[in-house]
Amino acid sequence: MLHVRVVSPAALTEQLAGQLATAPGVQNVLVRAGAARRPDGDAVEFDVQDGAANPVFAGLRELGLDRTGVICVDRVDAALTAQPAPTGDHGALRQEIAPVWEMVEATIHQGEAYAPSFYVLLAVAGLIGAVGLLTNSQILIVGAMVVGPEYNAIIGVALGLSRRVRAEVRDGLVALSGGFLAAIVLTMLFGLSVRASGKTPAEFLQGVRPVADLINTPNVFSVIVAVLAGIVGVVSLTESRANALIGVFISVTTIPAAASVGVSVAYSSWGEAWGSLLQLLLNVVLLVVVGAAGLSTQRAIWRRRWWRRAGQTPEAHSSDPR
Repeated sequence: MLHVRVVSPAALTEQLAGQLATAPGVQNVLVRAGAARRPDGDAVEFDVQDGAANPVFAGLRELGLDRTGVICVDRVDAALTAQPAPTGDHGALRQEIAPVWEMVEATIHQGEAYAPSFYVLLAVAGLIGAVGLLTNSQILIVGAMVVGPEYNAIIGVALGLSRRVRAEVRDGLVALSGGFLAAIVLTMLFGLSVRASGKTPAEFLQGVRPVADLINTPNVFSVIVAVLAGIVGVVSLTESRANALIGVFISVTTIPAAASVGVSVAYSSWGEAWGSLLQLLLNVVLLVVVGAAGLSTQRAIWRRRWWRRAGQTPEAHSSDPR
């Protein structure tokens, strides 16, 4: 359930209240005339079920409240009520609920804050990955995957492509390019310093590099894993499944590949550096493409379901349930 707070101009409040009174899934409507300040207006609050949220938000946009007023949405963690739960929500198989696209996009936009911390985390993740490569430690490679924030930028680019917002695509690609370049340069400098100090593990010098070999050798399985991870990433975001999203972080070879490029260059392993670069580009491109396709496909499916449920055709309806 979602709790929505709206600052409505007085001229629109009566129409808004009428829409909310008849909208399915809306309850606990509260209207306080003249109670809002900055901006001035009427304070309207209501709760809405997730499955009914998209058409309700479409109605708010039709009234122009996203331009003339303020709309805030909070997720309700628990609701204490004696009212019976809706039928059909119990059992091993439940009907899928439409994603609330405003919440999905808000989550993605939060990750698009490409502040200095984004680049710092990416560089630190690269250094952790470099240590994992030199010591053949799979645990450190997994740790580097979890630390790296690059998926935020990747899904941000995917959202920009699906919504045709050039600024989001541009900003995400710039952040990815700058962040990975910084990670590669730092891991190269780190590798050079380790090499100069004579502290390189003997097995690495002897060419026993099982962890690195998995990273710098892209193949058909790299494509399969990247595509599957892209699908899981989109579903986990639209269905708010955080555990699945963490699984994406530790299944795609982006940070380890960037670290492998830097370390391979430091040790003059040009073939491994090239293979790692291909692995990095392969994973990033596939994640972006699958992410954009997944978001667009889900929008189309749920929009068609909404029109069908409303008994209308796309051409006959002016609002966008997203």
